[in-house]
Amino acid sequence: MKTQSSNITLKSNAASGKKFGIVKSLWNSTITTRLYEGCYHTLLTYGVKKKDIITLEVPGSFELIYGSKKILEKSKLDAVIVIGSIIKGETPHFGFISQSISNGIKDLNILFDTPFLFCVSTDLNIEQAMDRSGGKLGNKGTDCAIAAIQLLKNIA
Repeated sequence: MKTQSSNITLKSNAASGKKFGIVKSLWNSTITTRLYEGCYHTLLTYGVKKKDIITLEVPGSFELIYGSKKILEKSKLDAVIVIGSIIKGETPHFGFISQSISNGIKDLNILFDTPFLFCVSTDLNIEQAMDRSGGKLGNKGTDCAIAAIQLLKNIA
């Protein structure tokens, strides 16, 4: 699988002057930290100042929805990137949480005039999660940051 960010070309200052919120789940923190680092460093690479990246950590993936709403209410942001990791276990919980978060982020995009970008890794096992958070399939945090910058560029 090819990473999507390789299909987008941005200037080094493409995100200069923009302000981003990142909401990061602490659940599966090995994965979410890798996604966060990819996202954060990509934003800096494209001209976002450290002071213009606001981070909020929440306990689990389900809390990402509420945290995303709150970070936007407390800060004037151009976009919110929502980072989580859900790894399938032996119960149906994986499906319930994955679907709830997807719907919640969709709802935030409908309710607010600020984009919320879905960077929630939903994997069948830890190997898939590692591959997508800086492993052989790239870093979806990086890809999501690039998607956010591109989206803001396109809607400007």
